Amino acid sequence: MNSPPGVTRATLVKDLRLEWRSKDAINSMLFFALLVVVIFSFSFDPTAEESRRIAGGLVWVAFLFAAVVALNQTWARELRNQVLDAYRVSPARANSLFLAKVTGNFIFVSVLEALMTPLFVVFYNLRAIGPAYQLLFVAVLGTWALVVNGTFFAAMSIRTRSREIMLPLLLFPITIPALLAMVEATSSILTGEFSARFWIVLLAVYDVVFTTGCLLFFEIVLHGE
Repeated sequence: MNSPPGVTRATLVKDLRLEWRSKDAINSMLFFALLVVVIFSFSFDPTAEESRRIAGGLVWVAFLFAAVVALNQTWARELRNQVLDAYRVSPARANSLFLAKVTGNFIFVSVLEALMTPLFVVFYNLRAIGPAYQLLFVAVLGTWALVVNGTFFAAMSIRTRSREIMLPLLLFPITIPALLAMVEATSSILTGEFSARFWIVLLAVYDVVFTTGCLLFFEIVLHGE
């Protein structure tokens, strides 16, 4: 029997290889996020100060909706040829599978953010007045908050008839505190008016609590009918 790190690594490599060949998730997320950037850029013509005030909300809402596109595909691939059923009867720990899926989604969404951030900067004339290095902490913690809950709820909704609709219904309400912290922290850093430390700490606490909860209950979700 493979060790838990071995199962996690093997599953992660498999998902990365499949995405590298198909590019389904990356292309879908890029198209959606780019569409949001272009639509909002033509919808209004804010000044530089107004851009910094609203950019936090626009950026993270775009990333949230784009991430849902990839999260919906997380477990759909495993339904083909009964791969998910094979995971369920294997001796491998459920948490090893979950961590592999979360890590893969984290990589996919991080790639999206790295590609789209320069476009947000150009389209909205953004410049951080506050400590710019804190944006990295917000990005890492915020992205993890999105993917850890998204991966968990995608597993819950995978066997439902309308899983594309069920995932947002489950994910969006539980993500509101994290989304609020991401938006407020990003806006605080861009405007330099307030300290973002409180929101960064709140994000870190949110990540710890929900990662622990997802790890505790994922086995029940995986083996549930």
